[in-house]
This record gives sequence, C-alpha cells and structure tokens, in this order.
Amino acid sequence: MAERKRNNNVDTDLSNLEAEGREERRSKRRSERKTDRAKVEKESEWQERVVQIRRVTKVVKGGKKLSFRAIVIVGNEKGLVGVGVGKAADVINAVKKGVVDGKKNLVKVPLTKSFSIPHPTSGDAGGAKVIMRPAAPGTGVIAGGSVRTVLELAGVKNVLAKQLGSSNPLGNARAAASALASLRTFSEVARMRDIPIQKLFAKDKEQP
Repeated sequence: MAERKRNNNVDTDLSNLEAEGREERRSKRRSERKTDRAKVEKESEWQERVVQIRRVTKVVKGGKKLSFRAIVIVGNEKGLVGVGVGKAADVINAVKKGVVDGKKNLVKVPLTKSFSIPHPTSGDAGGAKVIMRPAAPGTGVIAGGSVRTVLELAGVKNVLAKQLGSSNPLGNARAAASALASLRTFSEVARMRDIPIQKLFAKDKEQP
C-alpha cells in the first residue's frame, strides 16, 4: 500500500511539472507573438519610396564591374524623413542598403497645425538648391521631383517649393532634407535667445 501511494505521489508530481512546463511554453509563445506584432507595427509606420535606380560600371583589372545604385527616401509622415543611397550587385540589396542608410540620416521636421513649415527656408547640396515657403491650408504640396517625395514622407501637406540649379534627384533630395533640418520653432528660437516667447510676437513701440 505504501509503495502504491508513493507511486501515485510521484505521478502527480510529474503531471504537475509537465503542466507548469506547458504553461511556461505558452507564455513564452504569447510574449514572442506580442514582440513580433510590435516590430511589424513599428516597421509599418515607415514608408519607403525609390526615387532612382541606376546601373553603374566600374573599370577593374579584368574588365568592367556592373552594380546598381538606388536612391531611397524613408519617412513616417509624422515629422521624420531621411535620404539614403545604396549600392549592390542587384537591385533588391541596393534598395535595402538605401533604406538602412536613410534611417541613419533622419531629419526631424517641426510641423504646424496646418501641416506646413513654420517659416521660409532654403537648402543646398552640391549644385542643387531648394527654396520652401509656408502655405495656407488646402494649398497642397506644390513641388516636383524628389523634393515632393521628401515633403510628402515628412508629413508636410501644405507648402510651396522650387528647385533651383541642378536637376539631379539625389542633390535635390539632400537639399530638401537640409532645408527641413534648418527649420526652427518659436519656442526653440526663444530658448536660444534666452528671452520669453511673448517678445517674439510683440511689436516695437513707436518712438515719440
């Protein structure tokens, strides 16, 4: 009788251990699924657009080496945008490298309530120059080429922009990114000058 009781106790202990192990495995699977969903949601926030894909050649000792260069613009339409360039032997890897490079060079854009820029600005990169002006609600994105793509992925919906100088897509995209990086809000300017923000809006008193 005593041996039977011992065996029963051992069996119950084993069954309890198995049940605990199953519960731990289930909890681990649930946590892994949650983390995977969070990663997918974070990745889905970013949008990628390929501006240009070019086939380039490099002269080496044995002849010519072919490769591809991709210009990719990455943004979340919430004030973050980046311009990246990727080079690889095939198009897919070139685009992937461009996405990684774009996320390394992100620019934060201060947006107004009307999804415009706070003040006029300009930027240049090489031979390309871009000027931007704020616009009223309902105007839309009036820009062309890669500048339009940069503004749309940054989340700007009302703006006037013009390309000056070179028509190179990479140069214009980088010029647009530098122009957006130079934007400042009123609170930032007041903090830099060490004055209250009310003084920025105050009119000069007329001298007698």
